[in-house]
Amino acid sequence: MLPEEVRILALMLPETVAGAHSGNPDFRVGGRVLATLWLEEARLVLRLSPADQAALCAAEPDLFTPLDGAWGRRGWTNLDLDGCAEETLRAALLAAWRMTAPAELRAAYDRA
Repeated sequence: MLPEEVRILALMLPETVAGAHSGNPDFRVGGRVLATLWLEEARLVLRLSPADQAALCAAEPDLFTPLDGAWGRRGWTNLDLDGCAEETLRAALLAAWRMTAPAELRAAYDRA
């Protein structure tokens, strides 16, 4: 996946905006980072629930790996964008959005 494709898909999620984190483009909802794009490394770091992290890492270990240390134990997960299918990226972004979005926004999304 190309960075512009990641950006387009991330910004399709309700109330998601682009920002910057540690000099890298990121995507936020409710003022909180749900994903950071590391352009030079062709990877996306996602804020997932530990359960989603475990499921994605088990399903596609060549694409998903937890961050090292405490951040990884909290659900922060690397996604290797080389060879990542659009469907996989969409599912991962939605999982990160659900983990990060305020409860009222998630409820509105589920009702729609």
